[in-house]
Amino acid sequence: MYMLAFGAPGPSEWMLILIIVLVLFGAKRLPELARSLGQSMNEFRKAREEFDRELQQAANDVKGTTTAQPPRTYTQAPQVAAPVQPAAQVQPAPGTQPVQPRQPEPPQGTASTAGTPQTSDPGRPLPG
Repeated sequence: MYMLAFGAPGPSEWMLILIIVLVLFGAKRLPELARSLGQSMNEFRKAREEFDRELQQAANDVKGTTTAQPPRTYTQAPQVAAPVQPAAQVQPAPGTQPVQPRQPEPPQGTASTAGTPQTSDPGRPLPG
């Protein structure tokens, strides 16, 4: 069994294509069609070459802007600043008391059950 493989057409396929074109357009229009096809291919080639030139020029422009500046060199090491002194301890103002942290107060209503352990009983309703 013959299977058509996609790729470049062979000599028999070209012959079939030529016969179909000859039948469709006739022998009088073949030279005109060939000329038109040649001009189209020439324009396509010119457009492709112009695109390649523009692409190459853009690549050269990018290379030119990145390498135009020479690398910086330093002749003298930068001066190192003296180390910063730690901040002084904050002293309360004269005649005031320092603030002492407070213990958090338990929420209201929990003082009576604070010392008893809570058990989980799914059948018992919740208090409150």
